[in-house]
Amino acid sequence: MYQALLADVRFHQLLLNFDHDMADTARSQGCACGGVLHSARYRRKPRGLPAGLDKKVYCWRFSFCCAVDGCRQRDTPPSLRFLGRRVYLATMVVLISAMRHGATAPRVARLSQLIGVSRRTVAHWREWWRTTFAQSRFWQAARAAFMPPVDQDRLPASLLERFAGGGAEQLLALLRFLAPITGGAVHAS
Repeated sequence: MYQALLADVRFHQLLLNFDHDMADTARSQGCACGGVLHSARYRRKPRGLPAGLDKKVYCWRFSFCCAVDGCRQRDTPPSLRFLGRRVYLATMVVLISAMRHGATAPRVARLSQLIGVSRRTVAHWREWWRTTFAQSRFWQAARAAFMPPVDQDRLPASLLERFAGGGAEQLLALLRFLAPITGGAVHAS
């Protein structure tokens, strides 16, 4: 079910649209100093892009810079496409990490062939979920919203299961949940 989402161009286009909306909201709020925010987007080189996705449009990370001389504060709004500084798309990091739980060696090998992610990278992602994410201030505060508690040893699969709907709705809800840790101002540490 989730494997189809990895290659679904329409789903990834929807994520881009949500990122546009969050960027528009951030820009309309302006800088904390009262200044106007100018576009200061930057190019990302994400791995795991589905075939048919317009890379010239999709690979830009929305960001802004204050126009006030002396301030020049950068504002990078949250994103549903990018999970912090990770090279792979957020959908890849979440879904492949979730699939890894209970996955057989041949299944991981097949995913590696299809998407180009190595076993070692998947192991790093799983370790990030179990340690860095699980110990982050964000998760320490947010986990209280889930009853019964989320099984941290099965992150992100156990977290994904907590959201209602089909696979696309669950993934979208999880990406929205994670959005606060994807921007430039807030980090998952």
